[in-house]
Amino acid sequence: MTEPAAAPKPHAAKPNSVKSGGLIRSSMIYSGFTLISRFVGFARDLALTATMGASATIAADAFNTALAFPNLFRRIFAEGAFAAAFVPSYARSLENDGEEVADVLAADAMAVLAAATLALTVVAELTMPWLMYLIAPGFASNPAKFHLAIVLTMITMPYLPCMAIYAHLSGVLNARNRFILSAAAPILLNLWTLVTVLPAKSPVQAAEWGGVGVILAGITQAALLWWGCKRAGAHVGFRWPRLTPEIKKLIMLAVPGAIAASATQINIFVSGVLVSQVNGARTWLTVCDRLYQLPQGLVGVAIGVALLPQLSRAASADDRHATRAAMDQAIVFALALCLPAAAALAAIPFFLIDALYTRGEFTTADAHQTASALLFYGWGVPAFVLAQIFNRAFFARQDTKTPMRFGLITVVVNLVLGVTLFQLMGVAGIAAATAVAWWVNVIMMAMRLHSSGHYTPGAAAVSKIIRIVAASLAMGVMLGVASHYRGQIQHLLAPVSFHHAKELAIVLVCGLAGGAYPFLLFAFGGLTLTEIRTAFRRRRGQKAEPVEDLSGV
Repeated sequence: MTEPAAAPKPHAAKPNSVKSGGLIRSSMIYSGFTLISRFVGFARDLALTATMGASATIAADAFNTALAFPNLFRRIFAEGAFAAAFVPSYARSLENDGEEVADVLAADAMAVLAAATLALTVVAELTMPWLMYLIAPGFASNPAKFHLAIVLTMITMPYLPCMAIYAHLSGVLNARNRFILSAAAPILLNLWTLVTVLPAKSPVQAAEWGGVGVILAGITQAALLWWGCKRAGAHVGFRWPRLTPEIKKLIMLAVPGAIAASATQINIFVSGVLVSQVNGARTWLTVCDRLYQLPQGLVGVAIGVALLPQLSRAASADDRHATRAAMDQAIVFALALCLPAAAALAAIPFFLIDALYTRGEFTTADAHQTASALLFYGWGVPAFVLAQIFNRAFFARQDTKTPMRFGLITVVVNLVLGVTLFQLMGVAGIAAATAVAWWVNVIMMAMRLHSSGHYTPGAAAVSKIIRIVAASLAMGVMLGVASHYRGQIQHLLAPVSFHHAKELAIVLVCGLAGGAYPFLLFAFGGLTLTEIRTAFRRRRGQKAEPVEDLSGV
């Protein structure tokens, strides 16, 4: 960024305004609040599936469509695109220009972002009756469902500018190594949805009231983050948008980054278009989305959010050692956390779905269809998580064009495979296509980072990854055996379960497997207690340490 000739730096010396912290510690703070949000979100999903069902009503698919369209853009702005371009620029400005100049950049960027998303919202509201033919063409065969989807999407669309502001202010806080509010704010969406949906008397009424809850959540989330920025010392006020040279540069970085970082969302959108002709399929995939994106949100996004400022500083200083140490640590810890989740989703998909969701309007047939898709999403989970980390390695160097090209390839692969496998396998083919496409994306990014000399994992990190895979496979085998005997387990628990044998069984099985995994992880040498203690006890300003070589263990 071009520095103004007489830029004042009155805040540059304030030691407490910009906090320092370790990568894993910051990630776990973010993950802890994200976990709380996911638990409240799980309660929300139970309420939604019980009141709206899936294939038995028109409300569930229409409501999930109304959420999916603004969320497509929310996740672009919140987890990629503008945030990925803004955070490194803002972090550099904080480091080099001081807080006053950096906050001017943040305010200008927020003004442009808010104006753009408001304009997009207005256009979508005016064209929604025709736009729905693109979003969910299969709904057209059911006029009542089609009309309900239009109404609900028009209700939820203003959520987009609220979330754009929330995402931007999250980037301001994250660049200052403050992660609590940005991780806690999504809890509000789940709470507002519960408050508005539970009193409803019918599936359609629940969908309509739930849409209103989404808007209330967006307003309160943006307000919470604005308050958090003021308290953190960031003076990001509202102003008229202006295209300064810095903002133009930011937009040039964000446009290719939007395509790269939002490839997952584009794939989900394409999948929704394909399955819109199958009644209930949109809801089946939404339930899968909640489960397979749990490790992505807890691990991939959390570590990626904490990793980007560190990589940006290392890239600015041309410190390859710090870059490699941070990437090695991020990948090892991410896989240690997400691979057991992937093993569980792939080993016991129906056991999970039937126990968690089959009640009210959500039938056993819905559970079987959902589980068939979840199986394939399961082995795609590591790719979803690794993509969040590898993307940051490019974004930290302000290279958004390379991930953009890979993102486009991923979308094409997903589209071709999705259309083909949907005809052969039904809804499960959509999940299989998404998983394959994302493994292709991760492989391409890893190869490019290696060939450019920007990152190659160390031998110690590779050794640890192999050991983590072995520990996760062992846990997956345990879960598979438990799933095979789930009928007997539920029968044994029936006398003490108060008619909730399947729910108690899944809690017991997952609890035992989760308790066994750390012992398997340590036994195989995936991680050591010393490494975990070091990650959490890292002092302020201390860099990530190289992954310990356990090849001789």
